[in-house]
Amino acid sequence: MSYQQFGISPQLVERVKHKMKNPATKERIKALVDGLTKSDLQDRSKVRRLVKSAAGILNERLTGVQEEQIVHFVIAQKIDPRNTFHLIKLWGMFR
Repeated sequence: MSYQQFGISPQLVERVKHKMKNPATKERIKALVDGLTKSDLQDRSKVRRLVKSAAGILNERLTGVQEEQIVHFVIAQKIDPRNTFHLIKLWGMFR
């Protein structure tokens, strides 16, 4: 399922992808998501906190609607960060 079906703008995704090419930013985001579990990514409050933190690191101002769309997307994907197939699927979605 595409992120666009959740109302997430392709322009936002492209800006984030560009910012993630900066090694320092990438390392800060990696540190933020290090140790996450599947249950963490199914907890709405934890996901919302992660989205806000990541937006701060990336210097992206998200509206309440954008934030909710991203939270809904993450929860709907049922991501297991320990499952390589899930990670490959996500990588393919944002190539």
